[in-house]
Amino acid sequence: MKIALQSFIIILCIIGLAPPTGAFSLDGPLQVRNLFPLTLHAGQPAPERAALEDSLTAAISHSSTYLVGGSSSWSIKLDMEVTEISLRYRRVVADSLELGISLPVLILSNGFMDGFLDAYHSSFGFPDYGRSKRPLNSFLYKVRRGGDLIVKGRNGIGPGDIGLSLKRSMIDSDRVNLSVKAHIELPTGDAKGGYGNGSVDAGLSVLADIPIREDILTIWNIGVVFPGRLKGYESVDLKDFLYGTVAVEALLGKRLGLVLQLQGHSRILPETGISSVDGNALLVSLGGRYYGEKGSLELSLTEDLNTTAAPDFILNIGYKIKLP
Repeated sequence: MKIALQSFIIILCIIGLAPPTGAFSLDGPLQVRNLFPLTLHAGQPAPERAALEDSLTAAISHSSTYLVGGSSSWSIKLDMEVTEISLRYRRVVADSLELGISLPVLILSNGFMDGFLDAYHSSFGFPDYGRSKRPLNSFLYKVRRGGDLIVKGRNGIGPGDIGLSLKRSMIDSDRVNLSVKAHIELPTGDAKGGYGNGSVDAGLSVLADIPIREDILTIWNIGVVFPGRLKGYESVDLKDFLYGTVAVEALLGKRLGLVLQLQGHSRILPETGISSVDGNALLVSLGGRYYGEKGSLELSLTEDLNTTAAPDFILNIGYKIKLP
């Protein structure tokens, strides 16, 4: 965590000292969501700019999670890799309104990265939290409360929960863009198998774009989500939670952008007595973006700063097309 924070500060300094380039329309935050299996479906949207846009984004995110723990009332066993393939469509329908839809497909699997992670932890002496005690690339997803089965994850592929949003622009100027957004998630994923939560989730947020220079943009998101119940084999009441994102994008040269992002949310599950689940999630992302003639391509790596309620890492690649 200390190394990640030091890197965060160094990169901020590099961005601040970068020579100015010409004006350019920057895309802003990385399209990264927290892929922690138990809270992925609770309604937290991907970060976005306040500015309205007509766009189509295709993204693939891959993560690895290992968490085998228990308390007097809960047993949570996660040893898996999660891949999310998503399409996000946004369309401006009036001068100050934007409609959005997000269509996710999830792959829950035993994965292929355990050997690499084992070598990585061993080489640098990092703790592996017991990962090495399990067979390599084996799938485990079982959650119980008081002996009752809540979720028994299914190794396979399936649709996730579809998201719908409505964003309204409040201020649109050279100094700041400010918008408010309402969103819902529909229970289209299989909750018992780990592909959804079985309930409608709703949220409200405030989004702001604040430029520092013509080629450096800061993005701020803050919101609240009111998730429905997790309706697996047994139901669990989820907690209303706050979430937020701050991102900085700097244009380096004519077509290359560097993005640094910090995002997190408060606790979503009821208290389980397991420290690696009960804390607030905090993620840091570093990515690059290439701006082509018809769209932009982004690559990023996300790490879990708080070692709780988040995957060990998330790799993301996305391509956005600006629509006429």
